[in-house]
Amino acid sequence: MSAPTPPEEAGPAEAAAPADPMRSDEPGPARPSLLALPGRALRDLLELWGLLMRTIRFLLQGRAERGAVVEQMYAIGNRSVFFMSVTMGFLGAIIAFQSGLQAQRIVPDLSNLGATYIKFLVRDVAASVGAMPLATRVGAGIAAEIGSMVVTEQVDALRMCAADPVEYLVVPRFVASVVMGTAVLVFAGFVGYGAAMVVANEMFDVNYHTFSNLGMVTYGDVIIGVTKCVAYGAAIAIVSAHRGLRTFGGSEGVGRATTEAVVGSCFAIIVLNFLISTLGYFIFPG
Repeated sequence: MSAPTPPEEAGPAEAAAPADPMRSDEPGPARPSLLALPGRALRDLLELWGLLMRTIRFLLQGRAERGAVVEQMYAIGNRSVFFMSVTMGFLGAIIAFQSGLQAQRIVPDLSNLGATYIKFLVRDVAASVGAMPLATRVGAGIAAEIGSMVVTEQVDALRMCAADPVEYLVVPRFVASVVMGTAVLVFAGFVGYGAAMVVANEMFDVNYHTFSNLGMVTYGDVIIGVTKCVAYGAAIAIVSAHRGLRTFGGSEGVGRATTEAVVGSCFAIIVLNFLISTLGYFIFPG
C-alpha cells in the first residue's frame, strides 16, 4: 500500500484544473490603456478627414446619382419636419418663458425681449439646439443603413464590382444632409420663433408687433447661423457614415455603430459650435 500524497502536492488533474473566474486575483480581459485613447482619437479624426475629402472629391467630379440624392433628401428632410417642428416648438416656448421670467427680475419693461430672443435664435439656438435632435434621427438612420449593408456583405459586393462605397453610399447622404438639414433647421427655427411669440404674448403681455423687432439682428448673425446649419449637416453625415462603414459583429455591431454615430455627431456639433462661434465673434462681433 503506497503512502498518501501530501496535501501540498498537486496532482496532474488538479494542475490542469481551470482557474476560478470569480476570483479577484485572476487576470481579467485586456482593457484599453488611457494612454492609448489620444492615439485612437487622433486616428478617428484622420479617418473622418479622409472620408470628408473623398466625399468632396467625388462630389466635385459630379459623381452623385440624382435618384439616390432625391431619395435621401426625402428620408432626411421630409420625414424629419414634423419631429423637428414639435421639438423646436417646445424648446422655443421654454426658452422664451424662462427668458421672460429672468428679465422681469431686472427690468419691468419687456419690449426688447423679442429682439434679444430673435438675435439669439438666429445666431445660435435654431442651429445648435435644433441640430441635436436632428442628429439623433438622421445620424442613427445613416449609421444603421450603412452598417447593415456592411454586415450583410453588400459593401463587399460593391467593392468586387469595382464600385467605391463612398461614392454610392456616402455622397448622396452627404448632399442630402447638408441641403435638407439646413432647410429643416431653418424651418424649425421659424416654428420656435412662432411658439416663443405666443408664449410672450400670453404670459408676459408682449404685443406680437413688439416681439417681432428685428432691430438687433445683423447680417453677421444670419451668416453665422447658416454656416452652423451647413457645418452640422455635413458633420452628421460624415460621422454617421464613418461609424457605419466601420461596423462589424452582426446585429450587435449595427447597434453599437448607431450609438457611436449619435454620440459622435452630438460631440461634433458641440465642437463645431465652439469653433464657429469663436471665429464669428472676431469676424462679426455680436
